[in-house]
Amino acid sequence: MSALLLLLACLVLGALVSRFARPPVGIVPALNWWVVNIALPALVLQLLPQVHFDPQLWFLPALMWLELLGAWLVMSLLGRAMGWSRGRVGALILVGGIGNTSFMGYPMLEALRGREGLSLGVVADQVGSFAALATLGIVIASLYAGKQVTMRQLMRRVMSFPPFLALLLAVPVGLAGGWPPIIDSMLHAVGSTLTPLALFSVGMQLQLRPQRHELLPAFLGLSWKMLLAPLAGLLLAQWLGIHGPVRVAGVLQAAMAPMITAAIIADQYGLEPPLANTMLGAGILLSLATIPLWNMALG
Repeated sequence: MSALLLLLACLVLGALVSRFARPPVGIVPALNWWVVNIALPALVLQLLPQVHFDPQLWFLPALMWLELLGAWLVMSLLGRAMGWSRGRVGALILVGGIGNTSFMGYPMLEALRGREGLSLGVVADQVGSFAALATLGIVIASLYAGKQVTMRQLMRRVMSFPPFLALLLAVPVGLAGGWPPIIDSMLHAVGSTLTPLALFSVGMQLQLRPQRHELLPAFLGLSWKMLLAPLAGLLLAQWLGIHGPVRVAGVLQAAMAPMITAAIIADQYGLEPPLANTMLGAGILLSLATIPLWNMALG
């Protein structure tokens, strides 16, 4: 409970500072830069070598990819039936199909399932959500914005991402037996800054001013993202015999609020940014209640 209160306190503090204080110009990009380029790689380097090999680990990233593909199918069908614009459908696919498995996922998993849940969440995030966003997500954004993207651009985007480079380094370190204690403690100290700074940054970016015409598509997009997709993941896990911490971490990551970066990409590609921001803000607030409920349901 104390860990969840810390998450809520950081989120609320960020929102209050953004609304009532006078934070330095550029503080949010600066915080995000530290989280993505320093704290997150340190966390990946520390946690991944501690993950014990489990033949079921493939389920974690696979579920994140299936969530995006499912959003593409569902939102395309809904868009055709309801006469939505391509920009609206593209925003719903991106924001409704890719979860906030790092900024929100890491702190929530650590609070609810401890370090083991956090280490499994890293696998789901790095090989699943991030890889899906950096490849298929960019393709979807380009298609619905009427733009083209090359394979070279995709590869450069992935290979220049510090957490992904940390992932490549962490695998052989884990095979070699892990880090020496002094390096492990240093990585832990740097990585532990991710939770408070990430949630503080998210709080500063919260926007929840929905227009009337955004309510129905936002409701449908979040229903897929936070209810139907994790439910489908749970049923898939039961059908495939996936159990234990892997099933729990996969379903919880699938149920996370929309990814902030997905909303940013929707904005950059002109895919109805107001709708993307509405879904982002509402999803983050709702997840503070829905993720603990999912955690209780999973036992």
